Amino acid sequence: MTEPRWVQHAIWWHVYPLGFVGAYPSDTPPAPDEHRLRRIVDWLDHAVELGASGIALGPIFASRTHGYDTTDHLRIDPRLGDDGDFDELVDQAHRRGLRVLLDGVFNHVGTDFPRYRDAAAGQDDSWFRRAGSGFQTFEGHGELIALNHDNPDVVDYTVDVMTHWLGRGADGWRLDAAYAVPDRFWASVLPRVREQFGDAYFVGEVIHGDYSAHVRAAGFDSVTQYELWKAIWSSLNDGNFHELDHALKRHNEFLDVFVPMTFIGNHDVTRIASKLENTRHLEHALAILFAIGGTPSVYAGDESAYRGVKEERVGGDDAVRPEFTSPLMGVDELGHDIYRLHQYLIGLRRRHPWLHTARTSAQKLTNTQYVFAARGESDALLVALNIDDATMPLTFDEFGLTRGRIVAGSGAPPQDTISSAEIEPHGWLIVEPV
Repeated sequence: MTEPRWVQHAIWWHVYPLGFVGAYPSDTPPAPDEHRLRRIVDWLDHAVELGASGIALGPIFASRTHGYDTTDHLRIDPRLGDDGDFDELVDQAHRRGLRVLLDGVFNHVGTDFPRYRDAAAGQDDSWFRRAGSGFQTFEGHGELIALNHDNPDVVDYTVDVMTHWLGRGADGWRLDAAYAVPDRFWASVLPRVREQFGDAYFVGEVIHGDYSAHVRAAGFDSVTQYELWKAIWSSLNDGNFHELDHALKRHNEFLDVFVPMTFIGNHDVTRIASKLENTRHLEHALAILFAIGGTPSVYAGDESAYRGVKEERVGGDDAVRPEFTSPLMGVDELGHDIYRLHQYLIGLRRRHPWLHTARTSAQKLTNTQYVFAARGESDALLVALNIDDATMPLTFDEFGLTRGRIVAGSGAPPQDTISSAEIEPHGWLIVEPV
């Protein structure tokens, strides 16, 4: 593993800036003198109170629309502000002990990218991949033009962009659409960046494929764990914990190579509170997220059970990328409960930093009842999940334990040592062996 040591304690609060500050979509795009990027500063204390240790930002560089159609990687999007606003955000984050992760789009650029405009006008086109008489696009999006990753100038440019913003105080990079970029490109870029910033963190957005192979070949510290994301919500919806168990076995294998970035929500998917058919199971999803190996990321708003459905249409992301005004305003009772549960489970994780690389093993498995152990070298937690309509009895000796202490759960506050427990229908427990 190549990840910096500080990542062991990292818990990200993920923000999509353009939507968060109301800059996109907007009938009248804000001007640079509105300095909207600084609105995120007003939420940093919220992130700290939540228990996060870092802010994972979506795109903040100049673009025409949603931020992933970059036109200038070295300029803050004028709808967000300018370099001074970036410096203030980084400074205020670091003052609070928060790391800052940037979102880098290096697979493709927008049609307003100057070199592409020149290429489209018949000038040098060596920066872009050709497709017949035109240029390759990203997944058929005509406004997203694929870069030519075999061009050494594109390698140099990417290194320059990464080191520029790391030099201004960023702590790492999420690499957008990393799965669409040849691993050899990242293998050329990342060592050169690490020569100057050896403590930086690099996580690739990889949705499918062989995660471990990508990490080995590209040199990422981590990739996004979409397999587990899908298994969490679908196993809860379908009443099929066998799917989750299979995904956790795969997760163990990934942990032998790297520590995945784990999540149950982000800016590209339907919010977990909307995705789950039974909102009582939102607690189960959180218990899984925070009690297994990985580097957890919480998408802003999910900590308060925000709703939002992604749709496959123009503007289909808008519902999951809303503007934020004041922390916790307009949040219902469920939202307040889920916020407190986030705080508690993040606190539990901080008290057990070994969970960063913990492996899991099934102790009991049916379609609707699942008990797994999360283990470190000399530590363990027992996680019991019940999505059945019937009570789930637990006798600890069936798991090789004599006694345990409930450290989290539904309908069961922490208790002194006990030898058995009953989990209510659609309830859960986390037990620490004693």
